[in-house]
Amino acid sequence: MDWCESYSPNYFTIEDILATQERIPCKFELPVYNLGYLDQSGGSNDILPGAKLELPCWMSRALCSSKRHIVSAQLPLTFKERYREILKADPTVVDLHKLGPYFYEVGQHLLPLAGKESGQLALLLAQLTCLFYITRIVNNENLN
Repeated sequence: MDWCESYSPNYFTIEDILATQERIPCKFELPVYNLGYLDQSGGSNDILPGAKLELPCWMSRALCSSKRHIVSAQLPLTFKERYREILKADPTVVDLHKLGPYFYEVGQHLLPLAGKESGQLALLLAQLTCLFYITRIVNNENLN
């Protein structure tokens, strides 16, 4: 696993740009006019309330802000309770890169969208980060 210098979201880093391209399942709460082409399953020019689409993380964050609650975002499968339980049981056997090449970065971006699950998600990211370093120290690997 490549380790970035910083996991603080930073608009100008390549890792962050790529991480924010991750698709997030969203449900539209309000109608959105003239953007029906985003929903290729519907034949309408508009996106109606209740429509479910996967949007890039950057778009989900913008549309799910407290000022304009246009969509409600859901956690992707790899961050839901089921996967969190697997990771808690034995995180050393799970290849996080296969779950997503920017697992930690995406997790950081999902924290504001996670709602009541944000505490559990933050704890999971912290535990995995600590475990990553502990196993590398125990195995006497280079940390850079």
